[in-house]
Amino acid sequence: MRNYIIAFLVIIALLTGCSVENLPERNESTSTLTKNSASLTSASPSENKTNIPGKATVQEPSKPIESAPTEGKYKEIKVAGGDTSGTRKPMVVVDIGYGSRVYWAYTNKFGQLIRVTAKEIILQDAKTEPVLKNGRYYPDEAKVPGTERADLDQGHVIADSLGGVSNAYNITPQNSVLNRHGDQAYMEKNIRDAGGCTNFEAIITYPNTKTQIPSHYRYTYTIKGNVIKDDFANVDPDEANKSLNEKPKETPKTTPKPSTTDKNHNIDSIDKNHNGKVSIAEAKAAGFKMPITKDHWLYKYMDDRDGDGMVGE
Repeated sequence: MRNYIIAFLVIIALLTGCSVENLPERNESTSTLTKNSASLTSASPSENKTNIPGKATVQEPSKPIESAPTEGKYKEIKVAGGDTSGTRKPMVVVDIGYGSRVYWAYTNKFGQLIRVTAKEIILQDAKTEPVLKNGRYYPDEAKVPGTERADLDQGHVIADSLGGVSNAYNITPQNSVLNRHGDQAYMEKNIRDAGGCTNFEAIITYPNTKTQIPSHYRYTYTIKGNVIKDDFANVDPDEANKSLNEKPKETPKTTPKPSTTDKNHNIDSIDKNHNGKVSIAEAKAAGFKMPITKDHWLYKYMDDRDGDGMVGE
């Protein structure tokens, strides 16, 4: 009997020992799974945000918060102001204001820059902003297709002097004379001289959906309560004005053929072969005496071959 009791106690001790040894292994497995789950969660924060309804992640803005325009299906993206890539994404809206400025640029479904707006244009301040010696914020502008042409500049829609950046969402291939000395330059000077403007809008149109070279610009802005509209084609203004100032070519005057019926005289009875001319023989047959001089009404119908003003001498 004692032997049975001892054997029973040994079996209980063995079973209890196995359970204790297995516990750490199970806990370690659970801990590893928890760590893996945590790493998976941190690897995809954007997915976690969308899966938690009613919560929004607030980030510290680099400039005053102003909501992007919501009309249409434009998607707001961020592009570095000095990005020299000439490629634009379709149907997006980009803030192209330098520093704290908020200027919005829109593209259409073909990636063409079609509109730029700003509630207020704030001029560049070289005293407080990192401006290069040439007045630029950046050493180069975006290489938008078309700007490689010798007659086209990397033209800013909103110039550096007006607080615009140099990426593809503020650059179009623009005629160099128009950009430097024409209506574009005049508009920029007008805004600078006024100390800025409000309600700025640029509408840019193209001849087709394939090119990135605009055909026309329309600017609207307000200065001291006055709404100003600048409308111009993307052409060399000097050449355009030259063609406008050219006098129309004069149409050479043609001498009308003499009529066979004069106001007071009729050669139908003299001109026997009806060729519109009167020969010496026909004139004599009609009773006219020779010679016929240039002051005679019949002279213009006759052939003065030697040009001496006399026929039939």
